[in-house]
Amino acid sequence: MKKLIKNPSQIVTVDTNGKHCKNGKESSQVNLLTGYSILIEDGLIKDFVKNSSAEKLKVDFIIDAKDKIVLPGLVECHTHTAFAGSRANEFLMRLKGASYEEIAEAGGGIISTVKSVRQSSFEELIAIIKPRIENFISQGITTLEIKSGYGLSYYDEIKLLQVINYFKKSMPIDIVPTFLGAHTFPPEYKNDHQNYIKLITDEMLPFIIKNNLAEFVDAFCEKSAFSANEVDKIFSKAVKLGYKLRLHTEQFNNIGGLDVAIKHNSLSADHLEVISENDIEKFSYSEIVAVLLPGVSFFLGCNYAPARTLIDSGAAVALSTDFNPGSSNISSLHFIMSLAALQMKMSAEEIISAVTINAAKALDLQTKLGSIEIGKQADFAVFDAKEYSEIIYNIGSNLNVMTVKKGEIIFQK
Repeated sequence: MKKLIKNPSQIVTVDTNGKHCKNGKESSQVNLLTGYSILIEDGLIKDFVKNSSAEKLKVDFIIDAKDKIVLPGLVECHTHTAFAGSRANEFLMRLKGASYEEIAEAGGGIISTVKSVRQSSFEELIAIIKPRIENFISQGITTLEIKSGYGLSYYDEIKLLQVINYFKKSMPIDIVPTFLGAHTFPPEYKNDHQNYIKLITDEMLPFIIKNNLAEFVDAFCEKSAFSANEVDKIFSKAVKLGYKLRLHTEQFNNIGGLDVAIKHNSLSADHLEVISENDIEKFSYSEIVAVLLPGVSFFLGCNYAPARTLIDSGAAVALSTDFNPGSSNISSLHFIMSLAALQMKMSAEEIISAVTINAAKALDLQTKLGSIEIGKQADFAVFDAKEYSEIIYNIGSNLNVMTVKKGEIIFQK
């Protein structure tokens, strides 16, 4: 079937010339097309056609984008969307001065959400999570990563991954499940770390990959969670089983997580709020993507990751909400984009690259999506704006009016 996205005012292609990534200064080039329409065939981008020639084309369906801006479908590459319960009480505690780590030590934090997830049935989790995914779609997001990590038992981690895979099959976007059993140590293993790690490596990892529940493994390398040596053990087993890797690291403390990520060829290192200056240069000779999460810094009132230095050093930088109930109860990727501009001094072009092609690379999907290039999936976010800078300038507003996935309109205002 042939379709045409007709007569947009701008097409922001984020063209990579076949590189499928934007490192350093390259991220400031988003490559605009004006006066063109986009030809789609069988869910893929077939060609760019001058508007004067588009009238003569025989197509099965026309998507009217007149006076609209077309971006690649946005890629949300780091979320904890699969959770239950509320941690509004902890928010109030933080307003009174308690730190994230102090709340965790008092029995709150991740463990609080774990209790809610363990008490929720499969059906209850489906009902809770579905509107969150629909909200992401309404923003122009066509690819969404969702982590487990709030079950922290064999049964409950599998339950969460089964819920995520239910949406992978039933929702009209690409959903990427990630196993985050190494999020923190559950209460029953608080004083028995080695046996919980053994549960992950000997039971959870083999079962999950055998049943195609996740192809990614993530971990939280932090003083209050897993040490670099503990992550190394988990990642070593995961690599042997054929998993791809991601890592939460350098969020509150620098304890060697980045080196573990590089050692195991992790696709991304996420957070990096406290990355050392000496470690920044490691991104210049590594394929690893720096996934930055300014919503956490905003929500917790802590330092922002050094986006400007990372980009100037040649890193591929991606952005994400880190949507979760404790440290970033923010589900608006558009707000994150504005934060990146205001607080991390990223340009509009660098931000667009960060939520499209570089976010796709963090999920190893860069050859399929993340930019508007011939042969890639016909994934688009269509914005009611005159200039793409308006998407970032209108803080807290969702200017997306149409979300297109593989050539199908899946959301329209």
